[in-house]
Amino acid sequence: MNSRPNSYQFSENFWWGAATASYQIEGAVNEGGRKPSVWDTFSATPGRVLNGDTGAIACDHYHRYPQDVQLMAQLGIKHYRFSISWSRIMPDGVGQVNQQGVDFYKRLVDNLLSYGITPHATLFHWDSPQALEELYGSWQSRQMSFDYADYVMAVVSRLGDRITNWMTINEIPCFTHMGYALNQEPPHAPGKRVSLAKQVWQASHHALLAHGLGVQAIRAASTVPCSVALVDNFAVTVPINESPVHVAAAKQAFPSCGQNGGIVFPALTGAYSPVLLEQLAADAPDIQEGDLQVIHQPLDVFGFNVYSGTYVRAADNQLGYEFLSFPPGYPRLHMPWLNILPDSLYWGIRHLSETVGRPDLPVLISENGCAAQDRVNAQGEVIDTDRIMYLREHLRAAHRAVSEGYPLKGYFLWSLMDNFEWACGYERRFGLIYIDYPTQRRIPKASFDWYKECIKSNRVV
Repeated sequence: MNSRPNSYQFSENFWWGAATASYQIEGAVNEGGRKPSVWDTFSATPGRVLNGDTGAIACDHYHRYPQDVQLMAQLGIKHYRFSISWSRIMPDGVGQVNQQGVDFYKRLVDNLLSYGITPHATLFHWDSPQALEELYGSWQSRQMSFDYADYVMAVVSRLGDRITNWMTINEIPCFTHMGYALNQEPPHAPGKRVSLAKQVWQASHHALLAHGLGVQAIRAASTVPCSVALVDNFAVTVPINESPVHVAAAKQAFPSCGQNGGIVFPALTGAYSPVLLEQLAADAPDIQEGDLQVIHQPLDVFGFNVYSGTYVRAADNQLGYEFLSFPPGYPRLHMPWLNILPDSLYWGIRHLSETVGRPDLPVLISENGCAAQDRVNAQGEVIDTDRIMYLREHLRAAHRAVSEGYPLKGYFLWSLMDNFEWACGYERRFGLIYIDYPTQRRIPKASFDWYKECIKSNRVV
């Protein structure tokens, strides 16, 4: 082992992984007893998704998972994060469990285990059953939290002998605050235009409640010791420079950035941030007695999804800080929001420990990656040096967090393969593996070989 101080070496027990999500890769939307999810309906609605793309076929992972698992083994990952489709397990959202859906995930997990790859299952990654949208409007209804917990119980009681790493819900802000939009059409996610900000916050409160009830359901249903996580893409405030005054400003700004004060704070501390509640006033959600105790469940690990961040500096104003917008020439990758800010990974972990006050809680980077303008060259290769640059800098930030003693235990790269990128369809590619959609051919990119070398030498190369 190279122990030079600048060799970016990780400990032997650091987890190297990759991540995907069910609707983005599986396809087979009408097979094996599955019924539509809200994303089937949304993507089939003209004008909602770029180029009219849908997840109907996606990467055809439902049929091609043995090949995909083989590629994971070739990459060298020992940890794989995927999500389970609620519509495959409970096609109507409630009631009857679909055995064919359960069997698909059993086959997938058994295949992973045969290669020594540990499965990490996300129980909800946005694709809720369309039946519940029609029944009561999905996350607008408190009932969704209880139906989600029943679904979790059904999954864990059937797969808990094989899966011991569970993640309840992925990125609450995206399917609530981007799905239920105020005074604008929600462009990003199934949902609808609502008339009050309170309705949006109520939806995210219901999702938090679902998380808490889901944790209880996992622990009740699992017959073996298991690890339970929440996954969030909280907004990261990064000091413009690390002088004490700007560091203090970044910490002060954290509860007011994005939806932090109303999602990561209640989940990890048992209370909405008082700063946020004061800002929301009458728009704060209705919180029933006992809700915060349910939401604030003990967790074994926290999954942090990170792609970019927001610069903050100290300011001579009422708040004591100001958020800084990116200048026009600031470097970014192939998404309008994908400004390259590797320090956001380090600062996100540090904020969890210091600003949220949870230094006891281990952290996983559950997603980190970028869309790049990938092209297959004349030799049939994809040379994505832009992605390698992005990933290398973020892994160096991860190494900094570890070397300073923050409890980072692993890194899951988004994504294993190109896939259905939600409202951007197949136009934006995040994968280590290029998918030629007409033929479903898999082409490992230059970044695949780079990441393979990181894993093999257990350091940033």
